[in-house]
Amino acid sequence: MKHTIITIIAVLAAAIPSFAQVQGVDGQIVDTTDIYGERADSLDAAVFVSRQEGTYLMKGKEIRTEVISAAGLCKMACCNLAESFENSASVTVGFSDAVTGARQIRLLGLSGVYTQMLDENRPVMRGLSAPFGLSYVPGQWLNSIQIAKGSGSVINGVESMTGQINMEHRKPTDEKPLFLNAAVMSDTKADFNVASSLQLNENWSTVLLGHVSGNVRPHDMNGDTFMDDPKMLQLNFANRWLYYAPSGLQIRFGVRALQDNRLGGQMISEDGRDVFYDRHTYKLGSDQPWGSDITNRSVNGYFKLGLPLSEDQSHSIGVIADYNYQDLSSFFGATSYIADQHSAFANFIYQNQLNEVHQYTLGFSGTFDRYIEDFSRTVWTALGENTAAKDGVTDLMNGGLFGEYTFKPSEEFTAIVGLRQDFYKQGGGKAAGRFSPRMTLKYAPNESVIIRANGGRGIRYSTPLIDNIGVFSTGKVFNGAYNEHLLEDAWTFGGNLTYYLPFGASSNTYISFDYFKTMFAQQMVVDYERTHNAIDFYALDGRRSYTDNYQLDFSVDPVERLNVTVTARYTDAKIELDGRGLVEKPMTSRFKGVLNIQYAARLNRWIFDFTASLNGSCRVYSFMEDMKDADGNLLYRNGRTPVYPMLFAQVTRRLKGVDIYIGAENLTNFTQPDPIISASNPSSPQFDASAVWGPLMGFKCHAGFRFTLWKKA
Repeated sequence: MKHTIITIIAVLAAAIPSFAQVQGVDGQIVDTTDIYGERADSLDAAVFVSRQEGTYLMKGKEIRTEVISAAGLCKMACCNLAESFENSASVTVGFSDAVTGARQIRLLGLSGVYTQMLDENRPVMRGLSAPFGLSYVPGQWLNSIQIAKGSGSVINGVESMTGQINMEHRKPTDEKPLFLNAAVMSDTKADFNVASSLQLNENWSTVLLGHVSGNVRPHDMNGDTFMDDPKMLQLNFANRWLYYAPSGLQIRFGVRALQDNRLGGQMISEDGRDVFYDRHTYKLGSDQPWGSDITNRSVNGYFKLGLPLSEDQSHSIGVIADYNYQDLSSFFGATSYIADQHSAFANFIYQNQLNEVHQYTLGFSGTFDRYIEDFSRTVWTALGENTAAKDGVTDLMNGGLFGEYTFKPSEEFTAIVGLRQDFYKQGGGKAAGRFSPRMTLKYAPNESVIIRANGGRGIRYSTPLIDNIGVFSTGKVFNGAYNEHLLEDAWTFGGNLTYYLPFGASSNTYISFDYFKTMFAQQMVVDYERTHNAIDFYALDGRRSYTDNYQLDFSVDPVERLNVTVTARYTDAKIELDGRGLVEKPMTSRFKGVLNIQYAARLNRWIFDFTASLNGSCRVYSFMEDMKDADGNLLYRNGRTPVYPMLFAQVTRRLKGVDIYIGAENLTNFTQPDPIISASNPSSPQFDASAVWGPLMGFKCHAGFRFTLWKKA
């Protein structure tokens, strides 16, 4: 009954007048322009066009922040948030496994679970929603994405260890009563988005957002009997509201609901028809197709209040409340993981700007997560069947006081010091206190040079099975602390030097260098190499785990309307595994280079985009070192993956209110060879679909259109 109710809510949510948007990363109302720049035309109005960079560094921010603008979100098919990072070397996107279609990111060489995801400064994609959360944010719902490296503000908590990624959605105040986007891929995946921003009167405005995506038929390009991408259907709706009073009072609230069904795994032909995994009848060791069957349902609601306490708005109070319900039903062969998560977040903020030099923020915030889990797993070993299980309720809580002081004696120098004291508690256990300091410095001696530095502590609860959902797509035994919620603890320090060069057709020619180091004091280690045909979960407990991340960016407009951006990133990631000592972290790419070229014809009537990336090698797990191809040659010489390129291209034709685009991905048609180990026998202990380091699908092309109806002046 509960699932039926949630499904009904997901279908009807677009028609429910409910809740809405929020502040930008600087705490102000964000009015991010999109690909049309200053264009403000309706169907029968004049057209005014300016050009917006697709990806750029925010010059005024104290912390190093890379922005993917609305124009950048249109450079490729960009069906969802995960695919929006293909132009970025800062963020690396890959698959959690070769079965479920779950996408994962890496920032500063570490898994995306160590990056705090924010929806207009509200923490999102936590716990059960993390594995597929990137796929649940349609790219065309967004105005921009901001990627901030290192330790950010303490105001939203200290779960960010490597950085923060903040998403700015389309605004209720946008002058766009109707926006439509539809795209189709050559692999039969289709994507449809609709948005409507309505100004109801002087005080009230709202935006309705809708999304439907899925694929018509599955593909198995490499012939291993496993689908390259799961069969899926996603329904996703949101409604955001804004009330703005002449006094400065702002109220924002919104609701969102989604349902996602995906069926992955083997596709076997019998009697001229395709047969797929059936969780109701599958038995370990049978000749039935192995696969995964996953259903995600989610409902989210939030409320924000901003109240100025003075006429000049120099001091104010803010209240943020957020509730999210996530229902996950997942089956992997003879493994089932069925869980519900109730999450609540509250933040109370008081801000006072004493003068142009001194400003401080005080407040308290907390999160509550209740996990209701039913986990059962059976796999084969040399000694027979091995089972693992968990059934029960787990409560994870934390709350704390924070203060942040900003010192800005001049336009050249800014210092921000944040302090936070949190108390963490699991179930009926004793609360543990943690003190988290953070600092950010910015110095701009002249208009051409900006120097930034930041550092601080990050703390988060681990959810080992969900954080590493790929472990379910294996035949390996689970050992150790896979049911525990370790409090992970890390320190990140680093900085950035940006030099704006005096040449090019625009003032945004720059060269930028970053360095960041993350060191773990405590971490949940997921070790594939400690025990044969097993995955061991254990605490770091005094061993070493760190990453050093270096990045160089160069951007220039050689001539008007032509932008060239080159980025190179190098990562040195090490971890001390039990019994092996300090080793390179497996499945972590050492380097990545990205070249992006965009050219726009006069009046932006034609836009040409080309992206090339060179992806460096990584160390494979020890059990992969002896893998061979069909000719008997080693797949991984010296225990490392090959270096491989990825090419993307897109052409956009802009008409009056309509954009038509065609493009292609993975032009080199490179795919990871044999991404599923022991694919012919998924019941064996050697079966592993989680050892993914490269693309799973070859060349793909896409076509689509964007239609915008502008409000009449």
